Amino acid sequence: MFGSKKQPAIRSLVGEGTVVQGLLRFSGGLRIDGEVQGDVVASADDTSILVISEKARVVGTVKAGHVIINGTVIGPVESTHLLELQPKARIEGEVRYESLEMHQGASIDGALQRMNGGALSGPVIDDKPSLKLLATGNDTK
Repeated sequence: MFGSKKQPAIRSLVGEGTVVQGLLRFSGGLRIDGEVQGDVVASADDTSILVISEKARVVGTVKAGHVIINGTVIGPVESTHLLELQPKARIEGEVRYESLEMHQGASIDGALQRMNGGALSGPVIDDKPSLKLLATGNDTK
């Protein structure tokens, strides 16, 4: 879908039980299993992948090329290539993306805005209700 770009290896980890305070800048790949209280930003000059696992929590801005979220982010999220929201993803903040894959159960409390090649498309509409998709698991047939 994104040409022949190879995904970078995940070589950095914020482990479960670890709390990082302040700006976290990375290149290549990063996985967060702990908590970050501050911005998580990939270097702009390379392909990047950021994984925020089910147990992870980020309070701050998240910005990377390929972002996979299954934990909690309180703050804006920007994905310049692909944003994957797994079933337990919870985002409170504005979300900007080029391509979006959202699984049932993921929730966003904020505005969604698509980017075209890094540029925003269309006007921002603030008076719309937030999008919430929740899987109840109690479907009756």
